[in-house]
Amino acid sequence: MRIISGLLKGKKILEPKDLKTRPLKDLTKESIFNIIKHTNKFKIFFELANVLDIFSGVGSFGLECLSRGAKKVTFIENYKEAISILRKNLSNLNLEENYEIIEENAYEINTLKNITNKFDLIFLDPPYKDINIQKILNNLSKTNIIKTNGIVILHRHKKAEDIIPPNYTIVEKKKYGISKVIFLAHSK
Repeated sequence: MRIISGLLKGKKILEPKDLKTRPLKDLTKESIFNIIKHTNKFKIFFELANVLDIFSGVGSFGLECLSRGAKKVTFIENYKEAISILRKNLSNLNLEENYEIIEENAYEINTLKNITNKFDLIFLDPPYKDINIQKILNNLSKTNIIKTNGIVILHRHKKAEDIIPPNYTIVEKKKYGISKVIFLAHSK
C-alpha cells in the first residue's frame, strides 16, 4: 500500500500481518479520490476539510486525506494491532499535528457524542461481516457531526444489502472487484 497523491505521494503505508484488518486497496482508494475530485454532485475542498475515518484500520484513507491537505483527520479504531500500525504509519510519515485517534467502538453512540468537530467527509469502512450499518448511520445523524453538504462514503462488500436510513440519499455507487463504494448525502 502507498500514498497515491499529494505531499506524501509514493510513501509506503505499513499493512497488518493478520487477516482481521482489511486495508483499502490502492485501486479502490484512487477511484474514490477521483470521484471526490471530479464530480459535480458534491464539493470537498481538502484544504478546508475535516475528515472522519471510521473503522480506520491502519489509516490508509485518512493518511491519503492528510497527504492531499486535509485540515484535520479523526481516526476511530478499537482493534489494538491496527492502532499500533496506524501510529507507526503516522510517525513514519512525520504527521504529528492535524490528526486525532479515538480508540473506541464506533458503534457506541457515546464515541460519536464526545466528538466536538463537524465533518465534511466521513469514510465508513467496517468489516464486511458487520451487518448493522444502519445503526452507525443513525448515530451519525443523532450526533449532528455531519456538516451541511457533507458526504458519507461507505465501503462494503459488493453483495452486502445494508439498510440506508431515509435521511441519506445515494449520490453515487460504484463497484470495484469484490467491493462497492456508496457516496451518501445527509439531510436533517
